[in-house]
Amino acid sequence: MKSKANNSTAAAPAKKRESNLELFRIITMLLIVAHHYVVNSGLMAVNGPIEASPASKNSLFLVLFGAWGKIGINCFVMITGYFMCKSEITAKKFAKLVGEWLFYRYAIHLIFVAAGYEKLTPRSMIEIIVPVTKVEQNFTSCFVLFWLFIPFLNKLISVISERQHIYLLLLTGFTYILFGTAHRVTMNYVTWFMIIYIIAAYIRIYPKKWMDNNLICGVLLLVSVGLSAASVFICAKTGHSAHTFVTDSNTFLAVSVGVFAFLFFKNIRIPYSRLINTIAASTFGVFCIHAHSDTMRQWLWKDKLDCIGHYGDKLMPLYAVGCVLGIFAVCVIIDIIRINLIEKPFFKWWDKHWNSFAEAYKLKEDRIFKKLHID
Repeated sequence: MKSKANNSTAAAPAKKRESNLELFRIITMLLIVAHHYVVNSGLMAVNGPIEASPASKNSLFLVLFGAWGKIGINCFVMITGYFMCKSEITAKKFAKLVGEWLFYRYAIHLIFVAAGYEKLTPRSMIEIIVPVTKVEQNFTSCFVLFWLFIPFLNKLISVISERQHIYLLLLTGFTYILFGTAHRVTMNYVTWFMIIYIIAAYIRIYPKKWMDNNLICGVLLLVSVGLSAASVFICAKTGHSAHTFVTDSNTFLAVSVGVFAFLFFKNIRIPYSRLINTIAASTFGVFCIHAHSDTMRQWLWKDKLDCIGHYGDKLMPLYAVGCVLGIFAVCVIIDIIRINLIEKPFFKWWDKHWNSFAEAYKLKEDRIFKKLHID
């Protein structure tokens, strides 16, 4: 009887993801790619074209065009927090995430080496073999590492009251967001992702009426976006760094835009779309590909697209938008090919052999826990 129950559970169809939040995931990644167009291409570098002419139309367009990347990261992690706070990390979910990340990490590096664009040195081999070397600004490795903390975060969230949850949000907000806005706070992505996760978990576990009101959320989103855009223009016009108030994920405006944008899209009701969900499933792949390494940034933004060289074009805004959409589309196509040729066949094999392995492991685990008298 037990095996029948397990079989029926395993055969249950997976719940379809909500297309409204999947659309939000797509928009989020487009904002991140647009951010990289500006900040990774040399356009905002010291003595770059934006610094040389900060108040020109093209400069103002570009600083606004690329202002939403850190906000996009907050949004991307919020989607994860909203769903995973009521879910569990399975070996299969984590294997999919790590497999995708490592596939692009190794494959793209080998392609660059084979093309003679990057040299194979002992140091580069160590850097590519060791998956995580820092936890500061490398989104992909930090995001994977952050996933390992989710079971512990869920345990924490499950045992604290709503009031304690609010106190935790206030404490982390005071420490990271207040000081992150007033002064630069040295942080790393892993711990920051935990804070975003806790915010998203509160929205999921303790929903409020105003959170489900899209008029309220829409107005708050417009106000926060307007303030962010105004800060970019004012800072650019006055000779300060244009992204001063949105330059890091933990600034007040970056957090507020992320939260209100998430709430707005959460409340949108659109029919299930296979196309939207298929594209959204490859958004992490888009990041893994186009933001792979410094070599990728040099090859993509500087050598191939020559973003600086197109700075003075009359149709530069159209060129920038076209580049972002083109990169996103190409990366999605590449990832869909990977999913169908590598991921699906592998996990088809996984599904055939995992149950027997997991049952054997659980029996072993139970004996260990019994021996150690651990509940």
